[in-house]
Amino acid sequence: MSSLASLKPLEDTTIRGRTVDQLRRLVVTGELAAGMRLTETELACALGISRGPLREAIRELVDIGLLVSKPYKGLFVREITRKDLEEIYSLRTMLEKFAFQEAWDKRTPEALEDLNSRNERLITTIGTGSDPFGPIEAELHLHSWCYELSGHSLLLQSWNRLKPNLQFYFAMHQQAHARQGPERKSHDLYIRLASGTDLEAMLDHLNDHMRQGLETTIGFINTA
Repeated sequence: MSSLASLKPLEDTTIRGRTVDQLRRLVVTGELAAGMRLTETELACALGISRGPLREAIRELVDIGLLVSKPYKGLFVREITRKDLEEIYSLRTMLEKFAFQEAWDKRTPEALEDLNSRNERLITTIGTGSDPFGPIEAELHLHSWCYELSGHSLLLQSWNRLKPNLQFYFAMHQQAHARQGPERKSHDLYIRLASGTDLEAMLDHLNDHMRQGLETTIGFINTA
């Protein structure tokens, strides 16, 4: 009988995976503008890849909602509307409040140390100027904490499914404030309440924290 012991885990370094990552960054950071029409030929030429892995990458990006395939019209970068923003806000708020309810009794000193470490990483990443996507990834990593700690697998799947939309949302939020990432102290109260003893105060703060971001971003798209 053959043995699988010699097999090693494969890293996600396929052409498709790298193509997804590069296109995702270009969409999220606005280098591929919202509403822009894309063609496979131009993308394949610009990326220096064949159309096979490109099509696989495009299907994945359409599936997560960053690209839109319109019958008889072509492939477009997603545009985001006020309704889109309100749906992202309402779903994210509901999910994160539930995540904190599930994670609250699972907080250990080690878990809280991890939370503070994630916030420190975000603060370090803000304003470096080297990678506008870096603060977005760091902020999502911070907010992932409660989902990971919750131990609720379906909740974590829902969060991971929502993240591409949040990457787009955070990028617009950066544009609205004309800066990379949030202010360095913007999560201080979030961290303090998440480390405290009052769950209701944490849940109330989540409503305020996310509502402020929504209003700022809606104001940005209304004036853009």
